[in-house]
Amino acid sequence: MSTPVYVLGINAYHGDVSAVLLRDGAVVVALEEERFTRIKHSAGFPTAAIRACLQAGGIEGADVAHVAISRDPKANLLKKAAFALKKRPDLKLIFDRVQNARKVRDLDGPLKEALGVETLPRLHHVEHHPAHLASAFFVSPFEEAAVCAIDGFGDFVSTSLAVGTGNTLDVRERVFFPHSLGMLYTAVTQHLGFMGYGDEFKVMGLAPYGEPAYVDEVAELVRLTPDDLFELNLPYFRHWNEGVEMEWDAGYPTMGRVYSDRMSELLGPVRDPAAPVGKREEDMAKSVQVVYERAAFHVLNGLHRKTGQTNLAMAGGCAMNSVANGKIRDNTPFTDLYVQPASGDNGTALGAALWAWHVDLGNPRAFEMTHGYWGTAHATPDVLALPTDDPDWTFEVRTCADAAETTRETARLLADGNVVGWYQGRMEWGSRALGNRSILADPRRTDMRDLINTKIKFRERFRPFAPSILAERLDDYFVGAHADPFMQQVYPIREDRRAEIPAVTHVDGSGRLQTVSKEDNPRYHALISAFDALTGTPVVLNTSFNENEPIVDTPAQALDCFLRTRMDVIVLNDTIVQRHPRAATVA
Repeated sequence: MSTPVYVLGINAYHGDVSAVLLRDGAVVVALEEERFTRIKHSAGFPTAAIRACLQAGGIEGADVAHVAISRDPKANLLKKAAFALKKRPDLKLIFDRVQNARKVRDLDGPLKEALGVETLPRLHHVEHHPAHLASAFFVSPFEEAAVCAIDGFGDFVSTSLAVGTGNTLDVRERVFFPHSLGMLYTAVTQHLGFMGYGDEFKVMGLAPYGEPAYVDEVAELVRLTPDDLFELNLPYFRHWNEGVEMEWDAGYPTMGRVYSDRMSELLGPVRDPAAPVGKREEDMAKSVQVVYERAAFHVLNGLHRKTGQTNLAMAGGCAMNSVANGKIRDNTPFTDLYVQPASGDNGTALGAALWAWHVDLGNPRAFEMTHGYWGTAHATPDVLALPTDDPDWTFEVRTCADAAETTRETARLLADGNVVGWYQGRMEWGSRALGNRSILADPRRTDMRDLINTKIKFRERFRPFAPSILAERLDDYFVGAHADPFMQQVYPIREDRRAEIPAVTHVDGSGRLQTVSKEDNPRYHALISAFDALTGTPVVLNTSFNENEPIVDTPAQALDCFLRTRMDVIVLNDTIVQRHPRAATVA
């Protein structure tokens, strides 16, 4: 038997840093640093994620033969130089980028420390966008496909178009800095007063409440070109000349204002982040979503014309736009779509490792990602740290005999109206909770969405929740939908079903679905099946197990989240903890 070859992929000194371990080209474990630092979208170097990968893989750092990082400071140097000479950007912009590139080049110290070695394995610097493309295609079910990556920027590129065949990727076209559909969406997101890293999700959730009243104005920000690509109307942006303050070195990543003062002349005054969200913001959110979709479909239709492919694999931050993803088949000739669960920058660690294995080393493909459960797993502690002197609550603890009893009892608790923290098996890879680190509830209750948003998640009321549905019942509840275990596509819910599952039906009648199969997650499938047997509804409300923090990793983190919120129940593997009101003492 041959010795297995381990490849470690990392995303470092960017947002959402992460690490992925491959064994002979197959994923063993995939982790995001934020789950360990407890800082959302953690930047810097993924030391904890690397160490956890080694531990989960049962190996030492010396067993790793190759390390691939999803950045290449030497990429596109002529393009960068030509831009600097022509546009004369602020010197601080150039200095910041040089400093970041130096960190990416000088990985010896942090990597040796994380791996616990004195001599490094072979390093592969994989350009950011090829890493995105590889993360999409090489784990897809397709032997051949068109591949598209759309994001903000990485290594001076914002959009790349390719054809994947077997273990090769042929990059056909690229859109370079400063033009970016990701930057377009970010600029309007910031103008609407959402300044946090990753707040584009909030605008996507807000959009269905609005009307496309500002489409003409937002469309002024981007021009669709005859070559099936696009250009930003640069005077409305400042990332290309003044520079944007960014912090990628450690902790929470930050990005300064990317829009220029001129954008307020076009779109009106900037919303104060503390001000309430009103109709204007709803309409603006809808408008930028419409403009983004037009541009994305313009690019994708061009990709189809140039390749003739009907299969499409997508990655990049914009591939997390699940609303647009659900419309791709209706607006382009593509008939099959694959978006893996960590399609953002976290997924470039996966792509870098796969690029090294398939392209640099020439190995054939032998792995398809059909589920997202690639994280850590933890046993339930023998003793749970539950308060005994809480003035308001008592806590009942019971242990089920097996998984069948656990799923039956949890289904009953859900049907009785309880909000349940569901902690099972291996943690999810990517930003979506897929039924192992999830907060679950009854989707039939009209008040459930507001209850969870205000008493558990402590977030904006307009944020939707996802329906997890038995894969075999998909067509009974959705129109024109395709199976998606990764919660990356939004589809219309059938009109005759919307009143049945109001808590997961967004204001426009849609739902960001997750199909659950018995093969990929037997315990979660059994839970939904048990809920269906009790209620006649094969759907549960699913949202991530967190509260303004990264998704929980350990049982201790899950229990802490349960205790500081108003969840009714937590299910830690086969242990159920239920909160009960403490009886009032009679004087």
